[in-house]
Amino acid sequence: MINSGGEMLKVGLFVTCLVDLFRPSVGFATIKLLQESGCIVDVPIQQTCCGQPAYNSGDRSSAISAAKNTIITYENYDYVVVPSGSCASMLIKHYPQLLQNDKVYKEKADTLATKTFELTSFLYDVIGLRKIPRSFPHHVTYHDACSGLRELGIKKQPRELLNSLQGIKLVEHDASNVCCGFGGTFCVKYPEISEDMVKNKTESIVRSGADMILSGDMGCLLNIAGKIAREKNDIEVRHIAEVMAGTTDVSGIGDTKEPIKSKVSKK
Repeated sequence: MINSGGEMLKVGLFVTCLVDLFRPSVGFATIKLLQESGCIVDVPIQQTCCGQPAYNSGDRSSAISAAKNTIITYENYDYVVVPSGSCASMLIKHYPQLLQNDKVYKEKADTLATKTFELTSFLYDVIGLRKIPRSFPHHVTYHDACSGLRELGIKKQPRELLNSLQGIKLVEHDASNVCCGFGGTFCVKYPEISEDMVKNKTESIVRSGADMILSGDMGCLLNIAGKIAREKNDIEVRHIAEVMAGTTDVSGIGDTKEPIKSKVSKK
């Protein structure tokens, strides 16, 4: 991917806390996808949490501190890509609001917002990717994470990319756009409500007949995977990046079964 100056696009990967601590394979899959799309990818070591947990808990001081660090960290990249609609939305939608009264950082926050994208949105809307040259002959369904769907409008992009995989069968479950009950600190503050919500989600997934549930947000996936494990359902849980990148040689989230394999098309 070439920018207007004739140089390769330099992309800063915002890894996210949950990917870093619980599922690094998602980060590596994201890098693979971006590099295959012709981007130069960097993972700045000074990145920290986006500040969303503090923001949602009313700790604006900590959230602002995290926001300023993120803004400084990613100033010199053409784009910032995030394998999470939740964290991407924090950078895009909430940083400008948090810093609206800061004369120095308001403009910087606006600039960051314009060049930050959730992964599938970046690949589909910015890169223009329409065909992934891999096969994935599996029966899957997709969960729309709340922030990605409601704040960023991400719905078509992951489905179009998944449907481009050879052999895949993508079906909708009847609660695909319903919250799974994770909600960051929500599941900690209101565990009984969260448990009922994720129960409704997994029941819908089971009814779809799919063998695998995919999503673009690790928070949702961890919550869903935990409930599926407690229910002893034989449904695999994965981040969409792993499937698109063909890096399904690690077990599903919360799973100890033999990992599945995807194939790279020879075409």
